Amino acid sequence: MQTARHGVWLLLLWTLAACSPPPLHQQQAYVFGTLVEVSIHGAPEAQARQATAAVLARFDELHRTLHAWQPSALSRLNAALARGEQAAVSPELAAMLRDAQTLSMQSNDLFNPAIGGLIALWGFHADLPQANVPGAAAIAAWVSRQPRMADLAIGNDTVSSRNPAVQLDLGGYAKGRALDDAAAILKAHGIANALVNIGGNVIALGTHGDRPWRVGIQHPHQPGTLATLDLRDGEAVGTSGDYQRYFEAGGRRYSHLIDPRTGRPATGMQSVTILVSGKGAGTRSDALSKPLFIDGAARLADNAARLGVGTYLAVDAAGRIHVSPAMKARL
Repeated sequence: MQTARHGVWLLLLWTLAACSPPPLHQQQAYVFGTLVEVSIHGAPEAQARQATAAVLARFDELHRTLHAWQPSALSRLNAALARGEQAAVSPELAAMLRDAQTLSMQSNDLFNPAIGGLIALWGFHADLPQANVPGAAAIAAWVSRQPRMADLAIGNDTVSSRNPAVQLDLGGYAKGRALDDAAAILKAHGIANALVNIGGNVIALGTHGDRPWRVGIQHPHQPGTLATLDLRDGEAVGTSGDYQRYFEAGGRRYSHLIDPRTGRPATGMQSVTILVSGKGAGTRSDALSKPLFIDGAARLADNAARLGVGTYLAVDAAGRIHVSPAMKARL
């Protein structure tokens, strides 16, 4: 699975009283190729531990299901698609692919999980990026085959593709889906106040005591934070950045965020952070930051409006900061 080893960290900020720390349960793990942290406020320790264990078990399950280059349900599906065969999948995986297909169509295929072959060509199907720039002919060959999510025929428990070039990589979807699943699991365990952080993708439940959960948005290329942001119940924050997974060659930086139109890493932005709420907030916060990053600053406002993302903060390639009015009011 294409994931960030050094994510755009949205750091949980709180002040601990010197003599009486708040009833905060925290646990960390390493899943999806990044550090994850579950913070629960105000729940009995046993209840918090049980809920956290269920969340981390779900993360591990998703990791094993959706990994793009290690043995997984997704890699087995990719092998079948490359052979031109219909593959049997779980109803849950089929539903996730339909969801990703819808998001891809909304983004005019700039969020395109079907370009796993291109991502592998650039060396990002490895735990550490492989610092080799592919040849122009190899890139052009993949682009000419135009793999898209619309090429998939998805049944209740089967998937096939009209285009054998489709190779699925859900790295831009999995962390967001995991946030939504975590929120549902925590609520099912009676947890009302929590913050879940998956390598900088964050979802909030309730509050941190008598105040909101607060996160800091890191500057992509400089130490420190750009701003802090209070999160309301059910809100999620997602960031796409050129420093999450990248390599440098010939004095240039090549990130894992590939523009499907050119087959090359997008270069117009350093980072895009979006804030969303409502159903599927975690998934949308993860997936919809990608098209905004890929299409660049000139079309940022128009694309955000079309995708229903009113609250965003972005840093373009020149280091200029772009803040939507809705985000400015929240910072």
